[in-house]
Amino acid sequence: MKALMCVPNISEGSDLSVVEKVVGTIKSAPGVMLLDYSSDGDHNRSVISYIGAPDPMVAATKNLVKMAIDSIDMRTHKGSHPRQGAVDVVPFIPVRGISSEEGIAIAHNFGKWVGNELQIPVYFYEDAATRPERQSLPKVRKGQYEALADKLKDPFYAPDEGPCKFVAKTGSIQVCSRFPLVALNINLASTDLEMAQKIAKSVRHINGGFRYVRAIGLALGKEMQVQVSMNLVHYEKTPIPMVVEAVKREAARHGVNVVKSELVGPVPMGAMVQVFSYYLQAHDFSMDQVLENALIGWSGE
Repeated sequence: MKALMCVPNISEGSDLSVVEKVVGTIKSAPGVMLLDYSSDGDHNRSVISYIGAPDPMVAATKNLVKMAIDSIDMRTHKGSHPRQGAVDVVPFIPVRGISSEEGIAIAHNFGKWVGNELQIPVYFYEDAATRPERQSLPKVRKGQYEALADKLKDPFYAPDEGPCKFVAKTGSIQVCSRFPLVALNINLASTDLEMAQKIAKSVRHINGGFRYVRAIGLALGKEMQVQVSMNLVHYEKTPIPMVVEAVKREAARHGVNVVKSELVGPVPMGAMVQVFSYYLQAHDFSMDQVLENALIGWSGE
């Protein structure tokens, strides 16, 4: 059976009644299983993860997007996480039985529907990018929502689908197909945002850090901490422990301790095996040793 995952990020993490309405479209969707959802008030952002066969997944995602754009007004949105729209990103992730080409086609068809039916500008990124300079989400989202009105006047920033006009309430929607990434946040016992930004700069690829790491420094006002927020876009090529240890070393140079780390959304088993193997020095450990993994496909007879 084909399995497709989708992990939309919506620009609402403070009003949990809105989040519940949006997530409710997935809970009630036939043929789709909700995996996880989490909200962050400082980021003012929620991440929703669900899985299913391609057709019900696309139908469920259409309902999620419609609910989100009806419920979220970007004109009053404030948050520490970069964003360009009420539904900021819609990544489709082939999990089983779906080729990269099929994943890209799903993303493109979905983006066309958003542009035509909802009349919202759409940008394709990652594997679905139609131009090399749009593979990188930070480049697509440069200047964020506040810069979008002016960007849309520049032919260079013409959307891939939808009208080339600024929709103030909604912004734009960024759609992609991609490899399963690991969203990793590391909180530091400090309120020094400049320090967090320096650490993020030291580990991210664009500034000479790890090839498959994107990172930003954020302030967490409620916790009185700062955070290095990262996307590891190919954990097989840039392993989680390598990045975690680098952040810890950089923080120690500033005399700052790590308070905690958090993984946002589902994480591939292979990524967890990396962590287990590194920190227990169990270098021959394999997924075949995971008890629950051995039960997959077992009928119990």
